[in-house]
Amino acid sequence: MITKSWMYDAIIYIYALSLLFYFSDFAHTNREAKRMGTGLLSFVWGLQTVYLIMSLVSHPGLSAFSVFESLFLLSWFLVTVSLVVNRFFRIELFVFLINVIGFSVLALNFFSNPNVSPTLGSWKINDELLFIHITMAIASYAAFAIAAVFSGMHLFLHRKLKEKQFTQVVRRLPSLENTDRYAYFSVIVGAPLLLLALALGVVWIVLEGDMRLLYDPKVVNSWFVLAAYIFYLFQRLGMRTPGNKLARWNLAAFAIVVLNFIVSNFSEFHQWS
Repeated sequence: MITKSWMYDAIIYIYALSLLFYFSDFAHTNREAKRMGTGLLSFVWGLQTVYLIMSLVSHPGLSAFSVFESLFLLSWFLVTVSLVVNRFFRIELFVFLINVIGFSVLALNFFSNPNVSPTLGSWKINDELLFIHITMAIASYAAFAIAAVFSGMHLFLHRKLKEKQFTQVVRRLPSLENTDRYAYFSVIVGAPLLLLALALGVVWIVLEGDMRLLYDPKVVNSWFVLAAYIFYLFQRLGMRTPGNKLARWNLAAFAIVVLNFIVSNFSEFHQWS
C-alpha cells in the first residue's frame, strides 16, 4: 500500500508539472517546454501502466475491477490519447484541456479512496488534497504578483521614455520588451497553476458533498481571476495588444486577485482567521 501511495503521489505531482510545460508551449510556442511536458507526461503514463499491470495481476478478470480502478483506467486512456494526438497532430490546446480533465479525474479518484494512504500518516486524505490545492493557489498568486510588478515597471518606464526623462532609475530598469516578456511568462506560470488549484478545489467540494460551496464568494471570484488572466493572454496572443495596454490590464487583473483576499472574509471555508 505504501508503494502504491508513493506511486500515486508521484503521478499527481508529475502530472501537474507536465501541464505547466504544455500550457507554456501552447501560450508561446516553445519546443523545449513541449519536450519537457511530453517527457513528464510519458513518465506519468509509464507509472499508470505499471499500476494497471499490478492491478491486472492481482485480479482474476476485468469484471473484478473496482470503481477506483475503472476511473484510473479512464485517466490512463485520456493520457494515452493525448500522447498520440501530441505525436501525430499539432493541437496543443486539445492536449492541454484533455489532460486537465484527466488530472481532475485522477485527483477525484485518488482523494475519494480511503484505502490509498496519504504520504503523511497523520493526515486525512482531504488534508493532503487541501494542501496541494492551497500550495498551487499560493504559487499562482505569487506568479501574478511578480507579473504585476513587471507590469508596473513597464508602465513607469513607458511614461518616462515618452517624456524623454532618462534618469538613473530608468537606466537601471529592464527594457520595455523585457518587462513585458517577464510579466507574460509569469502569467503563463500562474494561470495553469490557478486552473489546477480550482480543479482540485472542485474535487474537494464534491468529496465534501456540499455543492453549495461551488457558489462560495471566493470560489466564484477565483473564476473571475482566471478569466481575467485568460483574457490577458488572449489579448497578447490573439489581438496583439500593445504592451502598455497589456500592462494596465495585468494590473487590473491583479486587483481582482487582491479582491480575492478581501472576499475571503465572506467565505464559508476560506477565511484567513
